[in-house]
Order: sequence, then C-alpha cells, then structure tokens
Amino acid sequence: MSSSNDTNSGLIQVKYNDQIVRMFTLATIFWATIAFLVGIIIALQMAVPQLNLTGWLTFGRLRPLHTNAALFAFAGNAIFAGIYHSTQRLLKTRLFSDGLSKLHFWGWQFIIVLAVITLPLGISQGKEYAELEWPIDISIVLIWVVFAINFFGTLLRRNERHLYVAIWFYIATIVTVALLYIVNAICIPVGLFQSYIVYAGIQDALIQWWYGHNAVAFFLTTPFLGLMYYYLPKASNRPVYSYRLSVVHFWSLIFMYIWAGPHHLLNTALPGWLQILATVFSVMLWAPSWGGAVNGILTLRGAWHLLRTDPIIKFFVAAITFYAMATFEGPLLSIKAVNSLGHYTDWIVGHVHLGTLGWNGFLTFGMLYFIVPKLWNTELYSKKMANIHLWIGILGILFYYVSMLAAGITQGLMWRAVDANGQLVYPDFVETVIRIIPLFLFRALGGVLFLAGYVLLLYNVYKTIKQAPKELVEETVQVRISSSTPIHPERGHRKLEGMAAAFTILALIAILVGSIIEIAPTLSINKYVKTENKVEPFTPLELAGRDIYVKEGCYTCHSQMIRTIQSDVLRYGAASTIEESMYDRPFQWGSKRTGPDLARLGKKYPDLWHYMHMEDPRAVIKESIMPAYPWLITSKIDFDSLQKKVSLFNKLGVPYSDEDLSDANNRAKEQAKKIADVLKSQGVKEDVSDKKITALIAYLQALGQKGGE
Repeated sequence: MSSSNDTNSGLIQVKYNDQIVRMFTLATIFWATIAFLVGIIIALQMAVPQLNLTGWLTFGRLRPLHTNAALFAFAGNAIFAGIYHSTQRLLKTRLFSDGLSKLHFWGWQFIIVLAVITLPLGISQGKEYAELEWPIDISIVLIWVVFAINFFGTLLRRNERHLYVAIWFYIATIVTVALLYIVNAICIPVGLFQSYIVYAGIQDALIQWWYGHNAVAFFLTTPFLGLMYYYLPKASNRPVYSYRLSVVHFWSLIFMYIWAGPHHLLNTALPGWLQILATVFSVMLWAPSWGGAVNGILTLRGAWHLLRTDPIIKFFVAAITFYAMATFEGPLLSIKAVNSLGHYTDWIVGHVHLGTLGWNGFLTFGMLYFIVPKLWNTELYSKKMANIHLWIGILGILFYYVSMLAAGITQGLMWRAVDANGQLVYPDFVETVIRIIPLFLFRALGGVLFLAGYVLLLYNVYKTIKQAPKELVEETVQVRISSSTPIHPERGHRKLEGMAAAFTILALIAILVGSIIEIAPTLSINKYVKTENKVEPFTPLELAGRDIYVKEGCYTCHSQMIRTIQSDVLRYGAASTIEESMYDRPFQWGSKRTGPDLARLGKKYPDLWHYMHMEDPRAVIKESIMPAYPWLITSKIDFDSLQKKVSLFNKLGVPYSDEDLSDANNRAKEQAKKIADVLKSQGVKEDVSDKKITALIAYLQALGQKGGE
C-alpha cells in the first residue's frame, strides 16, 4: 500500500516510490560514463585523425552519438531521477502510477540503446540534436507522453495545495519539450531507416534552431533550474533567497528564451528582421538568467560556512557559477559583431561544454552525492573523495574551455584577416587547422581530467551503495490533508500556484507567443524567394550522394552557407542566398567549420581529386585532419530507392522533370557511368560506376552549380 488513512487525526501515511528514482539514478551514472568516454574519443580524433578507425567509428558518426548520449542519456536520466525524487516530496504524494514509472524507465533506456546502435551505423536525419530516425522519434514522443501523464497525474493527487517553484520549471519543461520535438521532427518516411523532413532550406534552418536552441533551454536549463531550486535549499537547509525573484525569473525566462533560436543563424541568408529579433531577445536573456543565478547563490546567505565543509554545496555553487558564465557568454555571442568572429569556430564548442559540463554536470554530481545516501539509507562513503572530484573536474573544464576559446578566437581572427590590398592574409583554410591542433590536445586533456574526477564519483557511489543495508526501506511520511479552500484569501501568483491546469496553460501560452511570431511568417517560403534566382534540383544521383554526405556526418565539420561578411565572400565567393538551399532537406547551413565551407565547391577540383580526398585526405592535403572514407569506394549505391525519393521530393514541391520521375534509377546510373569513365581516364583502375564514391562526387561537384546567384 502506498498510503493509509488516519481518520481521527486527519493524517495520511504516504510511502514514496524511491525504487524508480534508484533506477534512473543508476542509469544516469552508467550513461554519463558512455557520453564522457565517446567525448574523449572524438576529441582525440580531431588531433589524431588516424583514430578514425572504421566506418562506424568516424568522427562524423560518433559526434552525434556523443551529443545524444550527453543530452538524452546522461542529462535525461538525471532529470527524471531528480524530478521523480523531488516531486513526490514537494507534493507529499506517491507517483501517480508505478506501472507508468517502470514503462517510462525501460522505454527510455530502450530508446538510448537504439540511438547507440543506429547512429554509428549512419542511420541519421542529419539534424543537430535531432539525428534519430523516425521510428525512434515516435518512441521518444510516446515515452514522453507516459512521463507527462505520470507527472501531471501526480499533480492531480497532490497533498500540497501550492506548487513550489521547482514544479513550475518541471511543468514548463514537459510541455515545451513535447512541442519542440514534435514540430521539429515532422517528416515523411521513405523506408524503415530513412525519412525526409517536411521543411526545406530556410524553413528547416529556422525550425531546427528554434528546436536546437530551446532543447538547450528547456532540456538542459529549465529542468536543472527546478532541481537547483529544490536540492540547494535542501542541502543547505536554507529557504530560497527570494520568492518574488523566483516568480520573475520563471516567467521572464520561459517567455524570452523561445525567441532566441535564430541567433544561431546571424549573418546568413535568414531575413534581417528575424536576426534582429533574435539578437534583442538574446541580450535581454541576461536579466532572467542572472536573476536565477543570484537567487541560487544568495540562498546560502547565513550558511556560507558550508562552502568550506560540504562538497555537495560546493558542487551546487560551482554549477551555478558555470551557469552564470555560460548565460553571460551566450547573449554576448548573439551580438552580430561578436557572432561574426565566433560563429563556426571552436569558441562555440567551448561555450556549449562550459554549460554542459559545468552547469549540468556539476549540478547532477551534487544531486547524486545528495540523494544516493538517502536512497540507499546510508552515509556517503567519502566526502574527501567528493572534494577531490570537484577540483579535478573544475580543472578539466577550465582546460577544455580555455583551449577551445583560444582555438576559436584564433580561427575567427585568421579567417577574417585581410591585408592592405583587400586580400586574405590566410587564403588556405588548412593554415588555421595547423595552428590549433595543439589546442585540440589540450581539449582532450581537459576531457580526460573531467573523466578522472568522474571515476572518483563512480567509486564513491559504488562504496556508498555497497555499505547500504540489504533491506532498503522506502521513505514514509505522515501528511495532514490540507483543505481545498485556503484559510486566507489568495491573490496573484500565490493563487495561481494552487491551480495546476491554469498554470500549465499559461506556461504553454508564454512559449507559444514567440514560437508563432518567429516561425509562421517563414512557412510561406515563396515570399522570400526571388523567381529569377530559383535553382535547379539535384539529379537523382546527386540526391543519393547528398544522403551519403548526411549519413557520414559531413555536416558536423562543413557548412554550406557563405555569410554576408567580407572575409567569407573573399574566401568562398558571393554570399549564399535563400534560393540556393530552397530544396534542401535537411538544410546544410552548418554550425561548425572544422573544414572549409562547401557552398561553391562544385567544379573547383577534378573528380579524381575528390576520389583521392575521400580515399586518403592526406594524399592531397598533407595537413588535413579529415577522416578517410575508403569504404565508399567499395560500397554500392542503392539505385532502387531513388524512384521513391524523387517522387516524394516532387510531391513536396521540388520541380523534377517527367524523365526523372519516371526513370530516376536509370538516369542516375547513366550519370554515374559518366563520372566513373572520367575517373578511369584519370587513372582509377576500379569500376566505380555503382559505388557510393561516385554519387558523393556527383553531389560535391553540383554544389553552387545549380543557379540562384
């Protein structure tokens, strides 16, 4: 029985479901290990390209695995553990359903396992933080619905009238993540392991970064703020510094955050009004973000001595400090002048990890050190070990961040350096790569230090659980049933806190306002497309090559967007237009330039150069750090799938000819034969007319050659 009544005293006895919290806690610890290990591997691959061992262990395939493991596996399980643990205690009731709790847990772990299998195999939609293919997307949505039913069902059966501030952030997280994920993931399958997004070009770019930025906001920020508002006061035995600041912090944050996504697309072909809007709201975010940080830090007023004695408090304070640093830097990078220097560089990588490792990582570690002893009815094995973990972790984060900041600023300055004659000082892109390779090694060292600190947590938790009693007793509390009618009249926000449904609806409205104003105008893409600049679609073979490009994760290192800044135009050619990507699904504007932009790559090099470059990049560019792709020379093109793909694109508005629609497979084979014949005349001995390398070459040679300039 989860509860029992004492009718004489008006008390009920509530037994919390801590078993599900233990399960999510252990899953957090396990998947964090995987995420951190893969992160170190891809960091080393950047400095030592020979570590790209096989097709399924290249940087382009492992990098999405790392981001998904960090986002959904590590952070996701930590969120669920913290929410399930704190919600029961804040609402003084057991979770709504033990069955739904177990379904949520095992469903989520199954999804993670699918991601671990599919992403290294190249089964990917090629969208940042949304690479998983459509069957997994559907599974994520279904399990999220299970989570939502369990959470809101718990709200309905609560024995506390008012919703504490942490619950506000949990509500905003659940409704917003559902909206973001569903809208961004709308696609049409062409097979069990492949689909195409319904949006194209600028539409896809805007919706992707509306999702991508707010995945950070509502999956890595709002739920962790909720955890901060619960666990920091609990660990310090102090009330939250300011209730009013909590109210202002919550509503201003969820309203403003949703507008900021387009700041990832500054200085691009995105309409200017959207860029201005994103910049304004991003800069405004300084206020609520720092308001939350101040509210957290000042919660320790009167208990500052805990910073000297309690490692859990140290982790929480360090996490909030890193949160303040990251939320200062984010708006800074949203100013167009700063963005023109930092965008596409490793500065952004450092910025992201400052938040992920420092804010999400340290807050999770503090939470784990706090709840593991309570869940297993024992004491933490070693506070000294936790203290050592803290300082090694901080050192690792600093190594990581400072090296990436230095690398990013070096890249940005070298890319934009122009001499007195208006010519690029460093015209060869690889010159910037050579300069920052030592910094890649420092980044890897930072990751190793961070992992070393985490290993101490693993051992500390293991020893803590090992010393726990064999029979674990679930926490049971006596709760006095509160009256549904408050003794004193309530007004304003205090009254709203007793109305869970109304609160949820208002939170949804707050995030819908910015979303609709941002996205709706661009859904009619024709108003932004100039008829005279329209482009030709990719041929069936080029479309097959584009799929290979996406599956191999080439978008993780290359952009296809020439910005409207002088150095980009000098280096790559005329600035990209909206029309040039109008048929692209997914869009390929990119978020990182480890290699040069490819928007005007077509016909710049002969077919043989591309063949050799994919077989062994260092055979044509000695200093290249790109992985080799020799398997593309032996793997066959799936010609049979092209008819279905071309037909689908045509239904989505891509103007394919009647010949392409009726005979896509044979037309692709004809084009492949021509390329193979050229390669043979240039010295390639193998017949590659049906090999993936030929399709990829066709795609690369088509970039920038379809008109639209």
